[in-house]
Amino acid sequence: MLRYLLIGPAYPFRGGIANFNEALCRSLSSSGHSSEIVSFTLQYPSLLFPGKTQFEKGAPPGDINIKRIINPLNPFSWFKTAAYAAKLHPCCLIVHYWLPFFAPAYGFILRRLKKRFNVKIIGLVHNVDPHDRFPLAKRFTRYFLKGCDGFVVMSESVKQDIENLGINRPSVCVPHPVYDTFGKAVDKKDACSFLKLDPAKRYILFFGIVRKYKGLDLLLKALSDERLKDMNVNLIVAGEFYEDPDYYKQMVRDLNLKGKVGFTEGFVPKEKVKYYFCSADMVVQPYRSATQSGVTQIAYHFARPMLVTGVGGLPGMVPDGRVGYVTNPSPVEIADAIYDFYINEREKEFTENVEIERKRFTWDAMVEGIESLTCQIEGKE
Repeated sequence: MLRYLLIGPAYPFRGGIANFNEALCRSLSSSGHSSEIVSFTLQYPSLLFPGKTQFEKGAPPGDINIKRIINPLNPFSWFKTAAYAAKLHPCCLIVHYWLPFFAPAYGFILRRLKKRFNVKIIGLVHNVDPHDRFPLAKRFTRYFLKGCDGFVVMSESVKQDIENLGINRPSVCVPHPVYDTFGKAVDKKDACSFLKLDPAKRYILFFGIVRKYKGLDLLLKALSDERLKDMNVNLIVAGEFYEDPDYYKQMVRDLNLKGKVGFTEGFVPKEKVKYYFCSADMVVQPYRSATQSGVTQIAYHFARPMLVTGVGGLPGMVPDGRVGYVTNPSPVEIADAIYDFYINEREKEFTENVEIERKRFTWDAMVEGIESLTCQIEGKE
């Protein structure tokens, strides 16, 4: 049995990386390892957080030990985190990295642990380049990466980004596992009833935070294609806006899409996620840029066909023509794929293939990748 300490967000913080961290902690424990999470007392200052709240509602998970210590703006908390970690004598720290803002705190903590206690460090790198411009991003990211002994990545594009910064460390690439924390699928009729939608209509889903790089504007332009209007294809947009929602609502009016686009603004609680996915015929991710995507893995969990753009690691997660479509981030190509999906009645075929394909995205594979990397950096392989 090995002892792992996971550094990153967890309850009461919400979001995809918090969900990932908790699921990974459970999976390590289920595999016979000792594991717990050190999380934040403060994650983002209010001025840097564009959403309404950073916090999850509901009761804390009862099967995970979560210790809240880190404040990225308070160096005293960095000393405290390192001291707490040292007392646990972990074989390895697994540090979630996705934004340069956390690099100073992370870099200090892991260097102190390595120097004083010889703790091995695995960087679980969700992405190297931030989605938004960040001052000194490459310098901060390099500072964090240089303090790690090895990396877990979930797409080859992230691995290449690390190498492009001149960092040469052992790494493993394991696809993002399927999330299984959102409950079981429900019948489309029941899902539509919950959302007060007409189950006889056709629905596609855009799910998650709305930001420029996620391409909702591309999808709205695609939906204005006359072929899709004639098919009565409707769009569900469910997620929190990190920019002005009026821009998109004006697009709906300008493109004559009134009545065909429904907005559910705000973070969708875990217990309601299934209704959005199960009411949709297909999940669409028209991203301009990406590394990998938790939304894709939720779609796999609910056996929903997908349309993604050919950016980052998305094409490797969604085989084109088998479980859905891979297009360029172009309204015309997106519209062509949606039209093909409905005119050729591909939902049943794609759904069956999704159920087969999702078997390769397991948490067991993620744990095995971490175990293998741990052996490498400890010199046991």
